[in-house]
Amino acid sequence: MLCDVCGKNQATVHLTEIIDEQMNELHLCEDCARQKSAQMEQQFGLSDLLAGLAEFEKPAKEAESISLKCSNCGLTHADFKKIGRLGCGECYTSFKKYLGPLLKRIHGSNQHMGKSPLKVTKVLKKKIDLQDLRNSLQKAIEQEAFEEAAKIRDQIRELERKFSQEHSNDTEEKDGTK
Repeated sequence: MLCDVCGKNQATVHLTEIIDEQMNELHLCEDCARQKSAQMEQQFGLSDLLAGLAEFEKPAKEAESISLKCSNCGLTHADFKKIGRLGCGECYTSFKKYLGPLLKRIHGSNQHMGKSPLKVTKVLKKKIDLQDLRNSLQKAIEQEAFEEAAKIRDQIRELERKFSQEHSNDTEEKDGTK
């Protein structure tokens, strides 16, 4: 199939565009796809995405965010919403209150969960589960739900025991003592 735009090269990229509720299929070669990508980036930049997502903020926070400004570079929250980029490393601290919910909406989480070896991922998940249980235990204690707290305490002990046991097995395998 030839490219719909240039009609010369083999189409390797297939796009479906929906404009005004009408679906159009485009079959593009690599060069035309790059040009199309550049056009789309100009029309819909990252700043537009971030600004659109930031519009979900509660109106009560809006007055507070107007006066918010980075102490290092002077970027205001309004400027960040407009350009979609932070000015310096200190901006992460200055706008932390607003970045957390924004990142959670974009990525589904405000903690980095990139790729890692399977073994590391399992250990990390267990640590996260353990921390979640500890947080639940603290809440149960604060609410004076002592029976629930005792159950959670037992779950924590069991997880810690399993974690300790697996960790000692891994150490033995590395040392060659197993």
